[in-house]
Amino acid sequence: MEGIREPVDPAAARVLRRAVLDHARLERRRRFPVLLHVGVPGGSEEVFAIEPDEPVDHALRADVVATLLRRGRRRGTVPMLWLTRPGPLDLQDVDVAWLAAARTASAEAGVGLTLVVVTRRGWTDPRSGVRREWKRLRQR
Repeated sequence: MEGIREPVDPAAARVLRRAVLDHARLERRRRFPVLLHVGVPGGSEEVFAIEPDEPVDHALRADVVATLLRRGRRRGTVPMLWLTRPGPLDLQDVDVAWLAAARTASAEAGVGLTLVVVTRRGWTDPRSGVRREWKRLRQR
């Protein structure tokens, strides 16, 4: 099985919770573009904005992911990818499209893939379905 598995490693759980917390704290608008983040939540990251009406195909998405992965790997680590988007954590078309591109780019780079979808209420791994949700997320 691909993706994050139960039980979630405590260190990974803290990093993913941080991604949700940062997103909830920084994004106050109801409607906003989907953002692809590559790096480490709470650390250094690269961000790519995807406007809803922009024509983006699989090849362009894969090139974007490959470029961002290459930049992240220059820092000496295999970066994590996460999408921040509005709406519920249920799987959406945009999640699947970016997952396919991330699989392509990570396979070409020969690196492992960690990709999660982050909303204001939680995170989910679109490959395994593992998720965490909070009603009220507070900084510890």
